[in-house]
Amino acid sequence: MGKQALEQFRKCTPLFQLLMDSNRQDIILLLSEHDALTVNDITEHSVLSRPAVSHHLQLLKQQGLVEVEKRGTERYYSLTLGDAVASLKELLSFVERDCL
Repeated sequence: MGKQALEQFRKCTPLFQLLMDSNRQDIILLLSEHDALTVNDITEHSVLSRPAVSHHLQLLKQQGLVEVEKRGTERYYSLTLGDAVASLKELLSFVERDCL
């Protein structure tokens, strides 16, 4: 594997680690079906407690997979996958070039 591919792989490692959790996968899939949801909305569709959903949303936000918008007293979460998808596409490009 080339140096660029290895560097990109390491850059994507936190994303892979984040996506290993099935609860976070479920949250991402749920958000993909809606423009934006509150923690309570997500909790209604989950087996997780509200604090657990909030924790997972915070981790997703830290990695740039979700964004939050405050509307009145509510916070609405929505997907922002653009940067993550771009990083994964770049990794795949390097892997295809260097490993196939």
